[in-house]
Amino acid sequence: MERRSKFIALIPGILLLAALVYVALNYGKLARFAQLVGNIDPFWIAVACLFQLATYFSLALVWHRAFAVYGIAYPLGLLFPLAFAKLFADQALPSAGISGIAFVINAFRQRSVSAPVGMGVMLLTLLSNYIAFAMVAAASFLALWLHHDFHRWTVIVAGLFFVFVVTVPGAILLLKKRGIENGLPLWLMRLPVIAGVVATFDDVPDDMLRKPGLFFEATLYQLAIFALDAATLWAMLFALGEPAGFAVPFAAFVVATIVATLSLIPLGLGSFELTCAGLLVSLGVKLETALTATLLLRGFTVWLPMIPGLLLTRRELR
Repeated sequence: MERRSKFIALIPGILLLAALVYVALNYGKLARFAQLVGNIDPFWIAVACLFQLATYFSLALVWHRAFAVYGIAYPLGLLFPLAFAKLFADQALPSAGISGIAFVINAFRQRSVSAPVGMGVMLLTLLSNYIAFAMVAAASFLALWLHHDFHRWTVIVAGLFFVFVVTVPGAILLLKKRGIENGLPLWLMRLPVIAGVVATFDDVPDDMLRKPGLFFEATLYQLAIFALDAATLWAMLFALGEPAGFAVPFAAFVVATIVATLSLIPLGLGSFELTCAGLLVSLGVKLETALTATLLLRGFTVWLPMIPGLLLTRRELR
């Protein structure tokens, strides 16, 4: 029954992806797709690999620095596999950093890190991720506006996103200040995302949030993750022989991530690809290149890491 419900949740994404393929086949040139794939520059593929490895390293640095504040000298190399699994979980179930929280806290506990410390580190991770997400979103919408590509649907997406990105961390901070009994309205507690996060962080000490230097550093590392993922798309455009300024793939990647997060479709299937490729085209990239670059990006961020990501996640949840 659970597998059936998961498949049903994927149906909208499958339909969106099918629509994208249909448009590409009818308005693009099949020979052009074949030419692009056949002439991929391996140098830029290698660069993209380095960018992706750097994203896992950046998240591991957030945890490494946070543990150092608690006086825990945790080797950075041992945090790298956890960062890999966490970022994979966030890609597989787009939720602005929420998806991988439970399994990482459990992994910390198995490594003799106390529950309050582990949850404190994840609270820092979550809130710094939201701050970074809001910052890159603002920069992306500004880039679209400067490129005269800010439409009504973009305004709606921006509005929904900023409500989302303010509501969740705002609920956490209000709860920490006033307590669960007086902290949040009943209607807000009924929202699944809010209820899950509140249940996780209800009794977590917020001492890490009182260290502005650490919070600032963690936010910088989170910004680096977004920038490196966007740089992966940028490298794909170079690999396909149609280079573009960094602002173009940056805006396309971030807005596509926002749409995938708001859609709540597993893997962001269809919603991410359609938004990313569509924005690239509207910003001047050829249809065939935009779609191929988007699919290559998804290969690097979702499909290639899927097997090791699933194996790591399953191992840590035992």
